[in-house]
Amino acid sequence: MSSFSVTVFCGSSPGADPAYVEAATALGQGLAGHGMKLVFGGGNVGLMGTTARAALGAGGHVTGIIPDFLRSREEELHGLSELFVTDSMHTRKRRMFALANAFVVMPGGLGTFDETIEILTWKQLGQHNKPIILVDLLGWAQPFVAMVNGAIERGFAREAVSGLYEVQPTVEATLARLMQLRG
Repeated sequence: MSSFSVTVFCGSSPGADPAYVEAATALGQGLAGHGMKLVFGGGNVGLMGTTARAALGAGGHVTGIIPDFLRSREEELHGLSELFVTDSMHTRKRRMFALANAFVVMPGGLGTFDETIEILTWKQLGQHNKPIILVDLLGWAQPFVAMVNGAIERGFAREAVSGLYEVQPTVEATLARLMQLRG
């Protein structure tokens, strides 16, 4: 079986509802269980740490990528399969992009939005054609989708932009879609 890596963008906080942590755990376990590698931001905090710990606990291969300056703000997760320390957030995102066969966006805040917008922009500009899946846990993705649709409706983005990503309602549906994409 060929190697299939999934870069996950998600919060460095756990969120207000325990369902977010449960979903992050299910995603990490599911990726490992299906033999997919996890690429993530390297931190031991929030949903990102939860996803990575769950994947490691299920025997998965986990690659963390953290900028050096963040190591003093958020503890990196130890025991990873691989850890890369970068010189900037931009270098981190480029490495996360390079290692990915697909992207999964779980709930998160500004950093998650930043990563998602950048990877969508790169796709719009023809820099890649990798799948981007937004996981709509508890309706989390709906404001993001509304923002994109608002830009289309107001003439700031082409209709085709809505086809740059897909929305899945649950982690289970996301894992099933990743299995299809992996082939």
